[in-house]
Amino acid sequence: MNDDFEAKGKRKKLVDELRRKGISDEEVLRAIDTVPRHKFMDPAFLGHAYVDKAFPISSGQTISQPYTVAVQTSLLKVKKRDKILEIGTGSGYQAAILAEMGAKVYTIERFRELYLKAQQTLTALGYSADFFYGDGYAGKPQYGPFNGIIITAAINEIPDELPQQLITGGRLVAPVGDNSFQVMTLIERESEDSFKTTTHGTFVFVPMLRGTVNDK
Repeated sequence: MNDDFEAKGKRKKLVDELRRKGISDEEVLRAIDTVPRHKFMDPAFLGHAYVDKAFPISSGQTISQPYTVAVQTSLLKVKKRDKILEIGTGSGYQAAILAEMGAKVYTIERFRELYLKAQQTLTALGYSADFFYGDGYAGKPQYGPFNGIIITAAINEIPDELPQQLITGGRLVAPVGDNSFQVMTLIERESEDSFKTTTHGTFVFVPMLRGTVNDK
């Protein structure tokens, strides 16, 4: 499936479904309507590309459910030229959504196969991002501070150093919990030493692990 009328029609139906589920950020919905999700999946599974569900990709990981992508991205409140750090590149779909919204994206992936493949996919689609192969637990302080940080894997506890990489007014979004389910958690930096934490529903992600995997 190229990005033809069929694919575009399926995306519009997906956006309508996300609206019904409560997603109201029009810029997020526009990005989901624009980015061809099927390009981030194996061609053998094109029929699943615009169903609102997560789906397996290589290295034992998943491409997140579009609703989950929409929730996390909405919580970030992305504006053009915002610097966003993504921990867990995966397929690259979330990074493409952020880039489509005009963000400057820095993204870290611990699986070398995914790290390489995501770069190829985003480049082919004309999106720009800074890719890093490595462990995301320490973030990327040398490229900060960031307007937003998004963690796309389940984490038991947010490392202390990550919120410190936010600007004042910056937002960190992460699914926090054990392997059974996680609570979507938003940390807002209100001042140099003041942070506000709120929660936004339960989700299920693959676990965030330390170290790297040279599987390519």
